[in-house]
Amino acid sequence: MTQTFAVPAADPATAAAHFSTRLRFETDVSDVHADLTAGLPGLVVVDSRGVAAWDQGRLPGAVHLPTAEIAVRAADLVPVGSRVVTYCWGPGCNGATRAALEFARLGFAVKEMLGGYEYWVREGLPVVTAHGPARRPADELTAPRSTVACDC
Repeated sequence: MTQTFAVPAADPATAAAHFSTRLRFETDVSDVHADLTAGLPGLVVVDSRGVAAWDQGRLPGAVHLPTAEIAVRAADLVPVGSRVVTYCWGPGCNGATRAALEFARLGFAVKEMLGGYEYWVREGLPVVTAHGPARRPADELTAPRSTVACDC
């Protein structure tokens, strides 16, 4: 007897096209950390959260630009031709998606960072707070404790 998935999988060509497309629009905290560490030229990481969230903690080097202000302030804060990565709180929030949409409408190459600030912190990566630099231990449910990369 042949068993099938409860929901059938797409054919391989359709699946390849879908996943390839997703990777053009999304990135993850590990890849953003690697790009920032490497000093990738032209990369601008944008925190689209409000002031209270920004003050609580943010990615090192991030630009604070709440989503509602992108259309008005992006030209002053993000150089033309930059590659933008947006982030918000975490996977339960679509603020980074809305911010990425605004940047795309302004003509920027943009990706959304999956996991947002939450997963950046949970993976033990460095942050900046009102009290200075900080780092929490990696949450073993999101990353190995011994490294910042899951090797996926």
